[in-house]
Amino acid sequence: NLNFYIMDIIGNYKNVLTKKYAQFTGRAGRSEFWLFVLVNFVITMVLYILTIVAAAAGSSTLALVTYILLLVYALATCIPTIAVGVRRLHDIGKEGVWFCVNFIPFVGGIWYLYLCAQEGERTENRFGEPQP
Repeated sequence: NLNFYIMDIIGNYKNVLTKKYAQFTGRAGRSEFWLFVLVNFVITMVLYILTIVAAAAGSSTLALVTYILLLVYALATCIPTIAVGVRRLHDIGKEGVWFCVNFIPFVGGIWYLYLCAQEGERTENRFGEPQP
Protein backbone atom coordinates (compact mmCIF):
# COMPACT_ATOMS: atom_id res chain seq x y z
CA ASN A 1 0.00 0.00 0.00
CA LEU A 2 1.60 3.23 -1.22
CA ASN A 3 -0.18 5.38 1.36
CA PHE A 4 1.35 3.29 4.17
CA TYR A 5 4.87 3.78 2.79
CA ILE A 6 4.40 7.52 2.39
CA MET A 7 3.13 7.82 5.97
CA ASP A 8 6.08 5.71 7.16
CA ILE A 9 8.54 8.00 5.34
CA ILE A 10 6.90 11.14 6.73
CA GLY A 11 6.69 9.60 10.21
CA ASN A 12 10.40 8.78 10.12
CA TYR A 13 11.21 12.34 9.02
CA LYS A 14 9.09 13.86 11.79
CA ASN A 15 10.64 11.51 14.35
CA VAL A 16 14.18 12.57 13.41
CA LEU A 17 13.23 16.25 13.48
CA THR A 18 11.30 16.19 16.75
CA LYS A 19 12.22 13.32 19.05
CA LYS A 20 15.83 12.96 17.90
CA TYR A 21 16.59 16.57 16.89
CA ALA A 22 19.99 16.79 18.60
CA GLN A 23 20.45 13.18 19.69
CA PHE A 24 24.05 12.25 18.93
CA THR A 25 23.98 9.03 20.96
CA GLY A 26 22.64 5.68 19.92
CA ARG A 27 22.31 4.21 16.48
CA ALA A 28 20.37 4.93 13.28
CA GLY A 29 19.70 2.14 10.83
CA ARG A 30 20.00 2.57 7.10
CA SER A 31 16.26 3.14 6.65
CA GLU A 32 16.07 5.89 9.29
CA PHE A 33 19.07 7.67 7.77
CA TRP A 34 18.21 7.31 4.08
CA LEU A 35 14.51 8.12 4.47
CA PHE A 36 15.45 11.30 6.33
CA VAL A 37 18.01 12.18 3.64
CA LEU A 38 15.41 11.54 0.91
CA VAL A 39 12.75 13.82 2.41
CA ASN A 40 15.32 16.48 3.30
CA PHE A 41 16.67 16.41 -0.27
CA VAL A 42 13.19 16.66 -1.83
CA ILE A 43 12.19 19.62 0.36
CA THR A 44 15.49 21.38 -0.34
CA MET A 45 15.14 20.85 -4.10
CA VAL A 46 11.55 22.09 -4.15
CA LEU A 47 12.57 25.29 -2.35
CA TYR A 48 15.61 25.68 -4.61
CA ILE A 49 13.57 25.20 -7.80
CA LEU A 50 10.92 27.65 -6.57
CA THR A 51 13.67 30.21 -5.98
CA ILE A 52 15.11 29.71 -9.47
CA VAL A 53 11.68 29.85 -11.15
CA ALA A 54 10.75 33.01 -9.26
CA ALA A 55 14.04 34.66 -10.22
CA ALA A 56 13.69 33.58 -13.85
CA ALA A 57 10.13 34.96 -13.93
CA GLY A 58 11.47 38.33 -12.81
CA SER A 59 9.81 38.28 -9.39
CA SER A 60 12.67 39.37 -7.19
CA THR A 61 10.45 39.61 -4.11
CA LEU A 62 9.18 36.05 -4.48
CA ALA A 63 12.71 34.84 -5.25
CA LEU A 64 13.98 36.53 -2.09
CA VAL A 65 11.19 35.01 0.03
CA THR A 66 11.79 31.50 -1.29
CA TYR A 67 15.55 31.93 -0.86
CA ILE A 68 15.06 33.01 2.77
CA LEU A 69 12.79 29.99 3.30
CA LEU A 70 15.51 27.78 1.84
CA LEU A 71 18.13 29.27 4.19
CA VAL A 72 15.87 28.97 7.24
CA TYR A 73 15.07 25.37 6.35
CA ALA A 74 18.77 24.55 5.86
CA LEU A 75 19.65 26.08 9.24
CA ALA A 76 16.74 24.35 10.99
CA THR A 77 17.70 20.93 9.64
CA CYS A 78 21.47 21.28 10.05
CA ILE A 79 21.65 19.82 13.58
CA PRO A 80 19.30 16.87 12.99
CA THR A 81 21.12 16.08 9.73
CA ILE A 82 24.45 15.90 11.54
CA ALA A 83 22.87 13.97 14.43
CA VAL A 84 21.29 11.29 12.22
CA GLY A 85 24.59 11.04 10.34
CA VAL A 86 26.53 10.51 13.56
CA ARG A 87 24.03 7.88 14.71
CA ARG A 88 24.32 6.19 11.31
CA LEU A 89 28.09 6.02 11.74
CA HIS A 90 27.57 4.55 15.21
CA ASP A 91 25.48 1.81 13.61
CA ILE A 92 28.49 0.65 11.59
CA GLY A 93 30.76 0.90 14.64
CA LYS A 94 32.45 4.22 13.77
CA GLU A 95 32.93 7.23 16.03
CA GLY A 96 30.87 10.34 15.23
CA VAL A 97 34.05 12.23 14.35
CA TRP A 98 34.01 10.29 11.07
CA PHE A 99 31.29 12.75 10.01
CA CYS A 100 34.12 15.22 9.43
CA VAL A 101 35.25 13.14 6.45
CA ASN A 102 32.67 15.26 4.58
CA PHE A 103 35.06 18.19 4.76
CA ILE A 104 37.77 16.48 2.71
CA PRO A 105 37.60 18.11 -0.74
CA PHE A 106 36.44 15.98 -3.68
CA VAL A 107 36.44 12.53 -2.05
CA GLY A 108 35.06 13.24 1.43
CA GLY A 109 31.39 13.28 0.51
CA ILE A 110 31.73 10.12 -1.55
CA TRP A 111 33.58 8.40 1.27
CA TYR A 112 30.86 9.46 3.75
CA LEU A 113 28.10 8.14 1.47
CA TYR A 114 29.99 4.86 1.16
CA LEU A 115 30.18 4.59 4.96
CA CYS A 116 26.48 5.38 5.37
CA ALA A 117 25.54 2.74 2.80
CA GLN A 118 27.26 0.00 4.80
CA GLU A 119 25.17 -2.55 6.65
CA GLY A 120 25.03 -1.85 10.38
CA GLU A 121 26.44 -4.22 12.94
CA ARG A 122 23.80 -6.86 13.68
CA THR A 123 24.61 -7.12 17.37
CA GLU A 124 25.02 -4.64 20.18
CA ASN A 125 28.10 -2.49 19.83
CA ARG A 126 29.60 0.18 22.09
CA PHE A 127 26.93 2.63 20.88
CA GLY A 128 23.94 0.49 21.81
CA GLU A 129 21.49 -2.00 20.39
CA PRO A 130 20.72 -2.05 16.66
CA GLN A 131 17.41 -0.60 15.52
CA PRO A 132 14.71 -3.10 14.60
